[in-house]
Amino acid sequence: MGEVNFVDVSKRFSLRVAGVLQHVQALDRVSFSVHDGEIVALIGPSGCGKTTALRVAMGLDPSSGGRVTVDGREVKGCGHDRGMVFQHAELLPWLSALQNVMFGLEMKGVRGQPLRATAQKYLDLVGLTDSQNRRPHQLSGGMKQRVGIARALAIEPKVLLLDEPFGALDARERIEHPERLVEEQHPRRQRERAGDADALLHAL
Repeated sequence: MGEVNFVDVSKRFSLRVAGVLQHVQALDRVSFSVHDGEIVALIGPSGCGKTTALRVAMGLDPSSGGRVTVDGREVKGCGHDRGMVFQHAELLPWLSALQNVMFGLEMKGVRGQPLRATAQKYLDLVGLTDSQNRRPHQLSGGMKQRVGIARALAIEPKVLLLDEPFGALDARERIEHPERLVEEQHPRRQRERAGDADALLHAL
């Protein structure tokens, strides 16, 4: 399963600008649900709170009010039931592409031969087999983003959170990679089994 529920979620930031304290209401009592197998897109202008909503769902930022639940459990921090692809890859610069993907798996407790094999599988999926030993500064922007996609998929999350993940990709990749991603999250054998699919939440 992978059902996400936002219930009256609010998020307020306090900023000090030129010595003056300002408050920004990024989210104001937002409520919606993403059910098993659904792909939901959050659409709105820059600065309207799309990224904030995803970060709250991921557990990276706490809400100021309300709650987010995944399969009925309230989000209190990051968890392996959720994976996120950021606007920018946010890779660890001292690790290779393969090691960046392995890092998330290690945090999940994967060890031994399955650790490397799983990381390689998802780098293959995004077309980076020949670049797995490069460090981030040796990769193009689009390649870095593909490592980020592989890293999120590798932990096999119930919920995949995508924050404008294809902006750094070229025109061809923007067509190919969303299709691969959906196929990976919703394989045919899962679609044919009721109640055994994942949710995908996408900010545009």
